[in-house]
Amino acid sequence: MRRYLLPLPALLLVSACVTGPADGSGKIQTSSQAKRESVQGAVSAPLRDVNLLQTKIPPVLLEAMADPYKRPQPATCAGITDAVVPLNNALGADLDEPAVDEDDLMSQGKGAALGAVAGLASDVIPFRGWVRKLTGAERHDSLVQAAITAGGVRRAYLKGLGESRGCKPPATPSHVLTGSPVINQDRKPRYPVR
Repeated sequence: MRRYLLPLPALLLVSACVTGPADGSGKIQTSSQAKRESVQGAVSAPLRDVNLLQTKIPPVLLEAMADPYKRPQPATCAGITDAVVPLNNALGADLDEPAVDEDDLMSQGKGAALGAVAGLASDVIPFRGWVRKLTGAERHDSLVQAAITAGGVRRAYLKGLGESRGCKPPATPSHVLTGSPVINQDRKPRYPVR
C-alpha cells in the first residue's frame, strides 16, 4: 500500500491545473476526452475517478440546460450571433463546418497511447466503477454530457432562427458541406465472392 502513496504528491502536482483542454481553449471535455488529450489528462485520471478533479461547465452551457429554446434578446441577427459565438467557443466546431482531419494515424496512436496511460493510472484505484459512483464522479460526467447536449440543441435552435431571418454565419448554418456524399451503410463481404 505504501508504494501507491509515494507517487500521489507528484500526481497531484502534475494534475493541479487540469480542468480544461491542454490547448487552453474554452472547449468543454468529457472525462474520456480529457484522458486522451494530453499526458496531464491521462495521469490525472485517478483524480477524476475519485471526483477530486472535475470538468468546469461553462456558464453558457448551464444556461442552455435551463432553457435551450429561450428566444435571444434582441432577436436580431446581431443578437443571434452574440448568442452563438459563446456556444461555439464552449462546444467547438459545429456539424456544418468541415472537420479537421484528426483521424490520421498519428492522432489515433497518440489517443491510444494516452488511453493506455490513463488506464494504468486508473488501475491504482480498486473497484473503480463503485468508487466513481460513490464519489459522484459518474454523476458529474453525466452532467457534463447533458450540458454538451443542451448546448448543441441551443446552437441548432439559434442557427435555425438565424436562417429564418436571413442572417449570415455564424448566426446561420454555413452550408459548406452541401453536396457532400451521404455515407453508404450497405454491408460488403469481407472476402472475395463471385
